Amino acid sequence: MPLSGEAIRLMNYIDDVAVTLRRVLATIPTLTADERARVAEHLLQAKPNAEDVAQALAVK
Repeated sequence: MPLSGEAIRLMNYIDDVAVTLRRVLATIPTLTADERARVAEHLLQAKPNAEDVAQALAVK
């Protein structure tokens, strides 16, 4: 069955997020330990996060 335009659009959004995360990973070595800790905390507190989305996508 072919994918709908909406499903393809969502997959493109996910690809955009992956690109952003690669940029974050590339920048981490330039951060101080304090900056890393603050960015890590910010990431952990972000809502919704990838786990929230994966749970919403799970077939029930």
